[in-house]
Amino acid sequence: DAYESYLKNELFPRVKQELGARGYRGFHLLRHDRGDEVEFVTMVWFESLEAVKGFAGANYETPVISEKAQKLLSHYADHCVHYELAGFERNQQQAKSEAL
Repeated sequence: DAYESYLKNELFPRVKQELGARGYRGFHLLRHDRGDEVEFVTMVWFESLEAVKGFAGANYETPVISEKAQKLLSHYADHCVHYELAGFERNQQQAKSEAL
């Protein structure tokens, strides 16, 4: 998929390079095939809400969608929500398997 490729190979490597020293910590990309279209949920990790505001500015609840991404998407949300991570668990056996 062109949008998924764009995110993984262009956008997020550039974001890592440009914002890594300013609080960017990575991303998760969720994908759901709905038959007639593919839906993506993108979770972008920053060390703090202040780091998000430093990147996105005063209107930090308005998604920052690049021009190229806009051309690849049929539609996208006009509002984003910021959450604090309240918990996380990773299966240690799975983590060991992935490392091999």
